[in-house]
Amino acid sequence: MTYKGFATTAIHVGQEPDPVTGAVTVPLYQTSTYAQEEIGVHKGYEYARTHNLTRAKWEQNLAALEKGTHAFAFGSGLAAIDTVMKLLSAGDHVIAAEDMYGGTFRLFDKILRRFGMEFTYVDMTNPDNVKQAIKPNTKMIYTESPTNPMMMLTDLAAVAAHKGSALMVVDNTFMSPYFQQPLTLGADIVIHSATKYLGGHSDLVHGIVATNHAAVAEQLTFLQNAAGAIPGPFDCWLCLRSIKTLAVRMKQHEANALEIAKFCAAHPKIQKVYYPGLETHPQYELAKRQMRGFGAMISLELGSKAAAVAFSRAIKVFTLAESLGGVESLVCYPVGMTHGSVPPETRAKLGITEGLIRLSVGIEDVEDLLADVEQALASI
Repeated sequence: MTYKGFATTAIHVGQEPDPVTGAVTVPLYQTSTYAQEEIGVHKGYEYARTHNLTRAKWEQNLAALEKGTHAFAFGSGLAAIDTVMKLLSAGDHVIAAEDMYGGTFRLFDKILRRFGMEFTYVDMTNPDNVKQAIKPNTKMIYTESPTNPMMMLTDLAAVAAHKGSALMVVDNTFMSPYFQQPLTLGADIVIHSATKYLGGHSDLVHGIVATNHAAVAEQLTFLQNAAGAIPGPFDCWLCLRSIKTLAVRMKQHEANALEIAKFCAAHPKIQKVYYPGLETHPQYELAKRQMRGFGAMISLELGSKAAAVAFSRAIKVFTLAESLGGVESLVCYPVGMTHGSVPPETRAKLGITEGLIRLSVGIEDVEDLLADVEQALASI
């Protein structure tokens, strides 16, 4: 059944009561293999790398939330990205956003480039840069929106208009399908590190890919089984549990983040605030047009490494840690954590300085978060 509402879809699609027992929660099929009636006769399940019903239900759910036809779960966000890149061959050209998660850049630059793939990194805040970078062998356009950690946007519909026969891939981790659905804007593939908002509780590592492209789905079905970077059924079960509250969590994440971003924008010790929900963000109008909300990721320029260190030592409710998207608030130091693999000259060009910190705003009481940020800034 198709539902009009996002929350209803999250709670019910793929999460129908178990037909055998009536269990309201999808069962955990913790098995590696399946009994066959005789050689060549089985119930559609042979081996758990290929088929697992808990995983299939989770994939069905996420496909519906992203307005796709198929989804494929993986053991991590990077496993999901790596599998998507296996759609390409040696000699293929990829246009990628110059500002992206350091782990994605590391995969592209340190591994895939050695296997003959060609990468061109462009500023995707200007769609014309993508158009100008297209070559006869361009097979993929890869972006994040908003980017990690500079919170810059790609005009997804405008870039999609230039893609031609190339596949357009969007990492939608920061927004989740609650705030943004790139497939509806012309993308062919959407990737999530489900470790973040989809899982939402900092208790699993997981990745998932959605598409509405039949030929891509056929290839990903093969790759998921052939390369085998699948998640365990328990992680899929945790995602099914967590997705039921995604709508209410994202609302609170955003409400808290907007208040913190406004507070920080007015604070004299903060040189710059990167958050698409502020009217001062250069792409604020695009954010309003392309997304249904602004998310809960904020980057702050504090001016120096000493200030960033002092802030991270003084913060109490926020936890200094990598990752993002959990119910608890986190503070990250991109230069030393998520973007350490990015060359210093590239970081400098993008504005990823030694004074930059990134906040993942959780769903605690906003009064406590504001007081925590204020007292930490007082230590600088």
